[in-house]
Amino acid sequence: MAGSWVNPAERIGADLHLELPGGGGRRAALTRALRAAVRSGRLAPGTRLPPYRSLAADLGLARNTVADAYAELVAEGWLTARQGSGTRVALGAQPPPVRAAARPGVRSPGPAHDLRQGQPDAASFPRAAWLASARRAVTAAPNEAFGPGDPRGRPELRRALAEYLARTRGVRTDADHVVVCSGFAHALRLLFGGGVLPGPLAVEGYGLPFHRELLEHAGARTRPLTVDDDGARVDELSDSDRAVLLTPAHQFPTGGPLHSRRRTAVVEWAASSDGLVLEDDYDGEFRYDRQPVGAVQGLAPDRVLYIGSASKSLSPAVRLGWMVLPDHLVDGVLRAKGQREAWAGVVDQLTLADLLDSGSYDRHVRRMRQRYRARRDRFVAALAAQAPHVHVTGMAAGLHAVLRLPPGTETATLEAATRAGVAVDALSWFRHPASRFPAEDGLVVGYATPPDHAFDNALQALVRALARPEVSRRRPP
Repeated sequence: MAGSWVNPAERIGADLHLELPGGGGRRAALTRALRAAVRSGRLAPGTRLPPYRSLAADLGLARNTVADAYAELVAEGWLTARQGSGTRVALGAQPPPVRAAARPGVRSPGPAHDLRQGQPDAASFPRAAWLASARRAVTAAPNEAFGPGDPRGRPELRRALAEYLARTRGVRTDADHVVVCSGFAHALRLLFGGGVLPGPLAVEGYGLPFHRELLEHAGARTRPLTVDDDGARVDELSDSDRAVLLTPAHQFPTGGPLHSRRRTAVVEWAASSDGLVLEDDYDGEFRYDRQPVGAVQGLAPDRVLYIGSASKSLSPAVRLGWMVLPDHLVDGVLRAKGQREAWAGVVDQLTLADLLDSGSYDRHVRRMRQRYRARRDRFVAALAAQAPHVHVTGMAAGLHAVLRLPPGTETATLEAATRAGVAVDALSWFRHPASRFPAEDGLVVGYATPPDHAFDNALQALVRALARPEVSRRRPP
């Protein structure tokens, strides 16, 4: 069998899937298959084909058969061949473009100015720092990091998070009580969809509809608490409530922090009723007028489940979040995570750990805090000068503001903004449908989303919409 041996070096080359049609000989079948692949667009112009020795070995053909087929297609203009560049699909072999048929339900191009809440400036993602951390982290990672792993998440990230959260948010924990997830919604799915926590639970009367829907789908009915200038009215909690979901650092979307008396009261409620506080710290790093409000978790680590993510500080595309769990919930959450498909990617975890350890994360957050504060100041000044009838709240922290409008003007204001090409959110969209406290008219405006070069144009378009007579005129409720 010595004659069947093939030099391994001759097998090295790019893989190419071809099905040879029958009839007409092997070379003719190969040329037809290659033409069809180019004509259909499966082999794009400029694609490098395997060396003829490699393709011959893969297809079980003689080398001369493949070489002759390549030469024929070069002569016909389908392929090009240059010394040192190999054989490639000719640039002139571009197939006609395929027109995409219109499909119902496909979103049309977005608005000219996107001022919706919930997104940081995507153009400010720290690409260079992320790439440098990824390179260092992957180089230094032990081999076992790329094996099955731990459902809690990589130990490098859990340790780095425990240190960072203790230093910046006042969280009291260690790496063993940190569980990595893919974000806040994933945390809720694990806790309630995974059967770790029972429903129902109390929630703030203003919040994200998506989170309420997620909880309801998991079988956890929600009961709204009144929200005022001091945050949620936690005195409305009762001994029958098993858990409460709060945004104590920056109530979403109205903007105020939970008053210190209420922070103490909710911890006392949890201790006396064997309840649990779920703390959503969605943008706690971005406070502008004073030092950040510390996490409620620091008051009672055994009664508060702290949840954070990188969606506001870095990007929602990173898909990394974390839970700081009381000891009695760790095993249940790990069981809920189950198979590895629900785990966050190891490379991203290692990269974020290095970003934290190297100080790059802190530097990025400080830089973005200064940038967003400057935007906020321009936002407030423009409204004061051109739309004085609008009262702005929630500006001490975060990436959005609430524009309080005269009663009865929310719909007209939203329509005026839409006509001006500005996308914003109505305050009423975030109100729990079972809330009994008085409703207010307003808009929720995200001033972080546009890139720097587009922010002033977006701001001016919004201000012009707010200054329209039908918006500024007070209407009866």
